[in-house]
Amino acid sequence: MKLVPLDDRVVIKQLEAEGKTAGGIYLPDTAKEKPQMGKVIAVGPGKQLDDGKRGKMSVKKNDEVIYAKYIGNDVEIDGEKYVILHESDILGITEK
Repeated sequence: MKLVPLDDRVVIKQLEAEGKTAGGIYLPDTAKEKPQMGKVIAVGPGKQLDDGKRGKMSVKKNDEVIYAKYIGNDVEIDGEKYVILHESDILGITEK
């Protein structure tokens, strides 16, 4: 199934939450925090502006991004978990 976001929304595949603390303690799934990093899977066409044109999106497919904690809508499609959020909820793009 293909998911196409609308307007300024972005579909992100979450990166796995860290399973071990800095001190080496392994965490159970219930204790893991929701990840704030992910890979952009799909990008909408941009926000509809007052003049009828579309605003340009700052992110593109395959960008790795950091987004606000506990934001967006979690969805599961074909067994994969994704987050759909507005572009403005993305805090930054990570560079390698």
